[in-house]
Amino acid sequence: MMSAGVCRCLNPGSVCEIITLRLLLLISAPTGSSSKLSQRSSNRRGGTEMHHVRQEDLPFVGSVHKFVGAHQGDTGVSVYLFRREPGSGAVPHRHPYDEIQFIREGRGVWTVGGKTFEGRGGDIFVIKAGEIHSFKAIGDSPLVQFDVHLSADFIQEDL
Repeated sequence: MMSAGVCRCLNPGSVCEIITLRLLLLISAPTGSSSKLSQRSSNRRGGTEMHHVRQEDLPFVGSVHKFVGAHQGDTGVSVYLFRREPGSGAVPHRHPYDEIQFIREGRGVWTVGGKTFEGRGGDIFVIKAGEIHSFKAIGDSPLVQFDVHLSADFIQEDL
């Protein structure tokens, strides 16, 4: 049974976006530098360890940089960085966990839980676990987004 509000669009600058943008900064690469796949540095204050990954060192398949948490210091999330050309997108699929999609640039058409709508740069979509969803880039420029999967392992069932 589909529930109302299976996908929410949040305003840019919201707390959720700020937290996730900080996560993106940890995995984004400054230009002109090279490194190993991961570098670890100890943070003695909290007894925690920071895991640092450069975007260019992430696996790149098609148009996607893939940060799978289970392979990156056992992080509890996976992040996919997309750049889709107009006309391309994702087939209908679902995940057994929630997903948050941050649209940075471009436009797209999403179908979530049987409802179709348009999104653009600055929009954030929260897709609940088990909801069937797909998207397609539209317009004249690429659709750039990063998707946060609330799971250390990426699990997707294409339908």
